[in-house]
Amino acid sequence: MKARYKYRCYPNLIQQVQLAKLFGCCRVVWNDALSHCIQEFKTNKQKPSNSDLQKVFITQAKKTIERSWLAEVSNIPLQQSLNDLHQAYQNFFNSVTGKRKGAKIRLPRFKKRRSKQTARFRKGGFKIGQDKVDLTKIGKLKAHWSRSLPSEPSSVTIIKDSAGRYFLSFVVETSAEILPKTDNSIGIDLGISTFATLSNGEKIFAPKPLKNNLRDCL
Repeated sequence: MKARYKYRCYPNLIQQVQLAKLFGCCRVVWNDALSHCIQEFKTNKQKPSNSDLQKVFITQAKKTIERSWLAEVSNIPLQQSLNDLHQAYQNFFNSVTGKRKGAKIRLPRFKKRRSKQTARFRKGGFKIGQDKVDLTKIGKLKAHWSRSLPSEPSSVTIIKDSAGRYFLSFVVETSAEILPKTDNSIGIDLGISTFATLSNGEKIFAPKPLKNNLRDCL
């Protein structure tokens, strides 16, 4: 099964400028393609294919004066941005027709500059070093490896959250851990004054870090 491993990273000032440009290009490609899809659906009642969107809003767009700056960033995240848009539409259609179970999926929405920014690199667009990750046309980003990756990642997403922090999110293949069989069982009751009470009588109290830290400051 697939799992995500997320790590904090620390781009320098030059890399932050390069990432801002990359995020902007991915956002523009997504929004241009989404606007076109909405218009086409209103007119022809169908969504353009992903290959057509890739050709129009990446390959051909780079040759125009208005979007010539798309050539300044790696092509891989731009392609992945439209792949994600295609998958978002597939999830919506499958949800509407009942092929996808669970909560209803909404139509894709336009991306905003002030929200979380992302750009995804697949294999060939990144290399993992001992303490850094090299992204195409961005350079080597210093990463904090809080835990080791269980396997070779198939992709990495560079993320900038609303607080201005940067993260690297890797997709890896993992196998479910098989726990040893046991005849023992225990019940857990969550409470208010006591965080949890076990059926064997043991009580677990909430750590309350804020209250403890405030006490230390007094």
